[in-house]
Amino acid sequence: MTQEVTRAGSHVGASAEGAAAPQGAKGPDELRRQIERTRHELGDTVEQLAGKMDVKGRARARAEDLRDKAGAMTVQLRSSAAHAGRTGLRYRRPVLITGATVMVVAAGVMVRRHGGHRW
Repeated sequence: MTQEVTRAGSHVGASAEGAAAPQGAKGPDELRRQIERTRHELGDTVEQLAGKMDVKGRARARAEDLRDKAGAMTVQLRSSAAHAGRTGLRYRRPVLITGATVMVVAAGVMVRRHGGHRW
């Protein structure tokens, strides 16, 4: 395999040479199409590089993504809370009875500990 040094100083292998080198134009129209295609590809590459260099824009896009995720989570949490609220209404009476029972027992324990004296 033969190697050639390009103008930029990097080595190009013989197999890469054939793949990277454009085929010769068969006429002026073909040459114009090749030039236009190359310009388009170069423009796309420059846009990609500029996008990578735009740190502020990338940070803004990331913040927007995080805001969207936070909004979705808020909706999900509200939905879960609403569901829990509906479920809580169904069991309201047993919860109140249990709570009242616990309070009566706690009051009884306090009275026994203090021997019926006022606090």
